[in-house]
Amino acid sequence: MTEQLLSVEQAAELLRTAVETGKPIAPLRDRVANADAATAYAIQEANTRHWIAAGRRLVGRKIGATSKAVQSMLGLEQPDYGMLFADMAFGDGETIPVSRVSQPKVEGEIAFYLGDDLDSDHLTLADVMHSIEYAVAAIEVVGSRIADWNIKIVDTVADNASSGLYVLGSQPRPLSAFDPVLCGMVMSCRGEPVATGAGVACLGNPLVATLWLARKMVEVGRPLKKGDTIMSGALGPLTPVKGGDVVELRISGLGAVRCRFEGEA
Repeated sequence: MTEQLLSVEQAAELLRTAVETGKPIAPLRDRVANADAATAYAIQEANTRHWIAAGRRLVGRKIGATSKAVQSMLGLEQPDYGMLFADMAFGDGETIPVSRVSQPKVEGEIAFYLGDDLDSDHLTLADVMHSIEYAVAAIEVVGSRIADWNIKIVDTVADNASSGLYVLGSQPRPLSAFDPVLCGMVMSCRGEPVATGAGVACLGNPLVATLWLARKMVEVGRPLKKGDTIMSGALGPLTPVKGGDVVELRISGLGAVRCRFEGEA
């Protein structure tokens, strides 16, 4: 007998259960009806609505798959996006329980804080630059509710773009204070360098990635608003983390951000 395929709501509930229990699930891509990007975003949106109704506060977005290598691996032709909630945010220097994220990995990014709405049609790069009040160095702690990170487009998009937590630096800088394309990034773990990169690794320019996101958010009816935080995409490769790890990220012109992981996965 052929196994019945999951509906959008059933797949969304499976992911919520994986979040609540900390137990990853099998990939969704072969178990969901009409398994494509549109269905995956419908699953993500179902959980976004559920979590907002449950009292979680939406405070921004994250951009994922901003390198061609990652897009090719996932079967994407463009980046993807996920939601940032207030309970995902940590401050510079805080300690993070490693159990908060399933199969955690870290990556270095530039985070932008919006001082104006980006809700118009035909948004331009000038609109994006005008709307950004400041930028900070940021660590994204990504995670996957899919077992063994065995993901393709449907799996990661449905799983809120493999989101977990994020850590914001405490040295805000205007765009005029650094070069978002040529700025260099070094991430260390326990004092040893584990990843390097630059702004150009993020879709060629983190501002262009943010423009893509802003346009996409208008298209799907969740436009970016004043006060939103944007995690603009990775500047270098992912690094797994475990309890006891201390991670520090430095981006030229933006300073440093640091966090410590404690406990068991």
